[in-house]
Order: sequence, then structure tokens, then C-alpha cells
Amino acid sequence: MILGEVHILPTEITPEVFLNPEGTIKITGRGLAVNRTDIPRQIITWINSYLNHPADVTYVLIALEYLNSFSTTILVSILKKILQVSFQSKKYVIQWYYESDDNDILERGEYISSILNIPIEFIMIDKIDSPNFSQPPAEK
Repeated sequence: MILGEVHILPTEITPEVFLNPEGTIKITGRGLAVNRTDIPRQIITWINSYLNHPADVTYVLIALEYLNSFSTTILVSILKKILQVSFQSKKYVIQWYYESDDNDILERGEYISSILNIPIEFIMIDKIDSPNFSQPPAEK
């Protein structure tokens, strides 16, 4: 089975998600959902398929304006899945974009980094709705 791109459009309470089999996962917008939707299941299903043949480097780019507790739980589940690329001698890079005056989002990212014990690169930007995601970050 050939894995295709998935683009999930944002709503007022769910982020935009872009899943590319060449190794880029982008999550942008608002995470305000308070109950289960089919979107997390669709993402996890795609990631499970992706893990059969992951790219050499998987880039996870996160730029969230809001992130509540329920959406944090979903994001942690997604990141736990992505970390499995390391079992196949592949790499991952996680970049967390935040606005300079948004300590809550920064702290949420730092918390996720600490509970999963993973490196996350924190990148301050002027406006969260316009991060430059045109190219994956350079490999380190």
C-alpha cells in the first residue's frame, strides 16, 4: 500500500494537520477539543502506516495558538508514536513554534518534552498564524 499525504483542515477547536509520507508532520492552529473526534484516530492510523517505511528523518512542526489538556493528551499520543522511528535507526526532529509573549504554550511544550524525555527545539516567532513551514528544518 502506498501511503499518501493527508491534509486535515482546521476548525475553531481543532488544528490543521498535514501528514507527508516524505517525513513532515505539521500541526498548526488551535487545540481546544473537549471530546473525542475521528481526527486523532485518522492521524494515528496514518502514523501507524508511516512507521512501516518512515523517512530517514521525520520532522514534526508544531505551531499552536491554544492547547487545552485534552488536546495535549492527543498530541502526546501522536508524539509517542512518532518516537518509534528511532527503533528503526531513523531520526526525528521536533520543532515547537511559539509567540514571544505566549509563555503558556512554551511551558506546555517544555512539559511535553520533559514527560516524554525527548528533545524539542523551541522557536520564537512573531505571529503564530504565519510560521514559515515551506521547508523542513535543516538536519542537525
